[in-house]
Order: sequence, then structure tokens, then C-alpha cells
Amino acid sequence: MSGYYKDEHRYDDIMDLPHHQSKEQTHMSLHDRAAQFAPFAALAGHEEAIEETARLTDEKIMLDETAIEKINEKLYDISQHLSEKRNVSITYFRPDTQKCGGAYLTDVGTVKKMDEVEKVILMDSGMKIAMEQIIEIEEV
Repeated sequence: MSGYYKDEHRYDDIMDLPHHQSKEQTHMSLHDRAAQFAPFAALAGHEEAIEETARLTDEKIMLDETAIEKINEKLYDISQHLSEKRNVSITYFRPDTQKCGGAYLTDVGTVKKMDEVEKVILMDSGMKIAMEQIIEIEEV
């Protein structure tokens, strides 16, 4: 049997035969053939779920009446001087859409418009900030 594997001419009888092509099924593309050997993720979405669980969020700070009053005074002052285009820094809470908590963000720029009905501030950057989520306003 060991001589069989050393024989260089053992396939000479089939080397020049034509490649078989099925008449009933179309030839599989190289892309589809390669897809057969692609890695398989048995737990699809599991990695994303772990990352989402590990992602940290901040708890919303509950302001006291004094802090709320100061913010309201600053908002009123800004609304009275919108045409002056003062630069302000607004820190606000953005609730997370996936889990409890959220993130504190700061937008620096000028207030373009204040919508009293929807209680939203529109910044020159295009950012809409809910007035009830504001925790600090400073002139820059």
C-alpha cells in the first residue's frame, strides 16, 4: 500500500476527463460557494446585547425649587434678548431610549428660538433641547 501513494501516475486515467456539469441544476456562483464556508454566529445579537448591558447611563438629577427658579429666570432673560444672539452654554439631560437613565450633554452656541408651547429651545446648531431637561445655563 505504501507504493500506491508514491505512484505519480495513479490518476492518469481520469486527468483528461471533462468536468461534470449538471443539466438539471444551474452552476453555483463563486459568491454563493464562498458563503457556505462563512463563519456561523449561533447566538446572533448576543454580543450586541452584552455591549448594551455594559453601557453605562447616568441617573437624572432632580433639581430643587431654587435651582428650577434660577433656570427659569435665565430662560426668561434669554427670551427677552434673542436678537442680541448671546453665546450660552446649556447643560441638559438626554434620556436613553434603550434603558433607564441617560446622558448629560452640553451645547454651546446661541439660542435661535424658544418655543413656549412645546417647551423647547432651538439652538443655532440645530439642536432641540427640552426646557424641562435643562440643569444649567451659563453665558459664555
